Amino acid sequence: MAKGYWITFYRSISDPAALAAYAKLSGPAIVSNGGRFLARSGTVKAYEQGIAQRTVVAEFDSVEQAIAARDSPGYQAALAVLGNTCERDVRIVEGADGS
Repeated sequence: MAKGYWITFYRSISDPAALAAYAKLSGPAIVSNGGRFLARSGTVKAYEQGIAQRTVVAEFDSVEQAIAARDSPGYQAALAVLGNTCERDVRIVEGADGS
């Protein structure tokens, strides 16, 4: 079964304090639902239309597990704290299965 990857690109952050409060809730919610953070920092270098802003990548055992984490009550509580203080591009994608 292919792994699932939850990738978030932050286009803009208008309230860093709200983002910090969100991170305190979202990190544990993602980990408790089987996620493993692979990247969680500012972009080192952006190409093409990319914006050099915070990028987060979490790996899950499956796409279904990543979606369940996104829909979980713990993560929904984190989203409520974040509100509309960030413009983000969030995607859950299926990993290559190696074949």
